[in-house]
Amino acid sequence: MLRASRLFLGSFASKQHLSDPWPLPNSPAHIAATVSKPGAPPIPPIQRVNESLEKMRARLVYQTRKRGTLESDLLLSTFAHEFLHSMTLAQLKEFDLLLDENDWDIYYWATNKRDPPSRWADTELLQQLRLHAQNQGKQVRRMPDL
Repeated sequence: MLRASRLFLGSFASKQHLSDPWPLPNSPAHIAATVSKPGAPPIPPIQRVNESLEKMRARLVYQTRKRGTLESDLLLSTFAHEFLHSMTLAQLKEFDLLLDENDWDIYYWATNKRDPPSRWADTELLQQLRLHAQNQGKQVRRMPDL
């Protein structure tokens, strides 16, 4: 049995054309694989009429925790935990629009690996998120408690 598994692994490893289907974040292969198409329009936001401020904050907390990528979940949920309670309605709406963007785009904009589109380039929100991503206090971050 051991000999058969070695033969299988040997033949699998000898195939030079295979590449890693899950390259590490921030690696050149990952950055190249996660680029949005040039000129792609932003996703239109879902219209939420008569949503209370409390409900909006609760929804945004949920949306920052359930992005689909652990890196984005951790970055956005810790940012929301720290700043969401003090944001004005206008800032909450802007944050809501940011969350409509692609996960990897937000992550790479926040970590200065990619230039953001002009709609986000000079916003105070993105500057604040970038500062948060730098983690100058060298805190060990984990998903915040609900």
